[in-house]
Amino acid sequence: MAEEVILLDFWASMFGARVRIALAEKGIKYEHKEADLWNKSPLLLEMNPIHKKIPVLIHNGKPVCESSIIVQYIDEVWKDKTPLLPSDPFERAQSRFWVDFIDKKLYDPGRNTWAKTGEAQEEAKKEFIEVIKTLEGQLGDKPYFGGETFGFVDLSLISYYCWFHAHETYAKFSLAAECPKFTAWAKRCMERESVAKLLPDEKKILGFVVKLRKYFGYE
Repeated sequence: MAEEVILLDFWASMFGARVRIALAEKGIKYEHKEADLWNKSPLLLEMNPIHKKIPVLIHNGKPVCESSIIVQYIDEVWKDKTPLLPSDPFERAQSRFWVDFIDKKLYDPGRNTWAKTGEAQEEAKKEFIEVIKTLEGQLGDKPYFGGETFGFVDLSLISYYCWFHAHETYAKFSLAAECPKFTAWAKRCMERESVAKLLPDEKKILGFVVKLRKYFGYE
């Protein structure tokens, strides 16, 4: 019996992007279902009744929620293909730590520069750049966070990258100037087919941010 893999997703979601990239890295075929976040479908509400959010991976009728958990699930189920997490328990724990750091720091509304103005925006920009510098320090001179191989931390972080253009546009700074090693890493990741094809275009994201700013009354 063929495996049924369905992904409930939203095109602009950085969390959905990381799942799409993980599936591509593994070469897993799946059905993609675009969700309407303002008018949630019965399927989404059924598959994720607790948080009612995307992404949701439905594998043979069973839902898996929360993007970092989904990626780890994908790595465990399809373990015969391109490993995403290290095999060493300590290194695996370190990878999970940094993905947790990424999600707590970069998804924090306090660092959402495009949703702020004036002094609040300047403070958000300062904190945002500090987070990226911390990640740049962890990367060091390695090609990828795990060393020579693109993996869990890389795909989890690069999924945010298409949103950074909006930060730069509204907060008026250059990430390449502030964090050159990080930017070089991002360009390296963008050369991968799985990332280049599945990460939304940064200008399309910027257009979406313009609509969000109007919707939430930021301008």
